[in-house]
Amino acid sequence: MILLQEKSRGKRILITPNDVPASRLIEKLAKYLKENVDAVTPPAWANISKTGVHKEKQPQDPAWWYTRCASIFRKIYTHGPIGTEKLRADYGGRKNRGVKPNRAAKAGGSIIRKALQQLETAGYIETLKPRGRRVTHEGRKLLQELTEDLSKELVKELPELEKYQKGE
Repeated sequence: MILLQEKSRGKRILITPNDVPASRLIEKLAKYLKENVDAVTPPAWANISKTGVHKEKQPQDPAWWYTRCASIFRKIYTHGPIGTEKLRADYGGRKNRGVKPNRAAKAGGSIIRKALQQLETAGYIETLKPRGRRVTHEGRKLLQELTEDLSKELVKELPELEKYQKGE
């Protein structure tokens, strides 16, 4: 884990992916996966498929596959070990049933399964047979490096955040 140490007091501050905004981390992680990880690529059917039965159209963002993989990766880090069914429920939504009341619908399982398989092939997550998947050492290292870079960017944007890194 990334530890920052203040020289005068000797305090250690731990920076984890939970300490930065999730949207910014997912955006940065998606960009990293797209540019640097060959194992994570959208399947041929990804541009014509919906993400679940509760959606009417396919995603409009052309790089949605990398965003979903990054989001799943972060969710496994924060809630892991976690399985496919729990992820399906998390990415699901309300199904519009016309005149009848809306009901909860799970997201498509194939998208989540393929994303998990690709992240596993890349070496960032691993399977724990009865419990689901968790992040490997390499995955934790990647997330924490990106978190450190992101926290430095945030301090440059908002200098007030520097006091949280120093432990004041």
